[in-house]
Amino acid sequence: QVHLVESGGGSVQAGGSLRLSCAYSKDTYSSRCMGWFRQAPGKEREYVAAIYTSGGSTWYDDSVKGRFTISQDNPVNTLYLQMNSLKPEDTGMYYCAAEIWTIDRCRKGDFTYWGQGTQVTVSS
Repeated sequence: QVHLVESGGGSVQAGGSLRLSCAYSKDTYSSRCMGWFRQAPGKEREYVAAIYTSGGSTWYDDSVKGRFTISQDNPVNTLYLQMNSLKPEDTGMYYCAAEIWTIDRCRKGDFTYWGQGTQVTVSS
């Protein structure tokens, strides 16, 4: 069973940085990809970044490209999202997710397993 637990959220002023962590169970090793999503109040969930297990390639939404970095450290079973130059529009609940079935589901942001989320608030 895949388990995902996020941490590292908090409140920061615009221009600041945060690093989110997602601790995952060893069953996640079989995943095709892992990713980060966010959801602001009253808005739809947004696919932010992904890392593909085979080869380690990454993908970012245009809104975070150049500011966010996704990385994975399997020896410590942790996925990270380094967030720099934060903006108020980055505010939201951030979720870690894993997809074990197909690359196509990774590309579409259609993930099977989800964490509970960690709140990020960026003030102007």
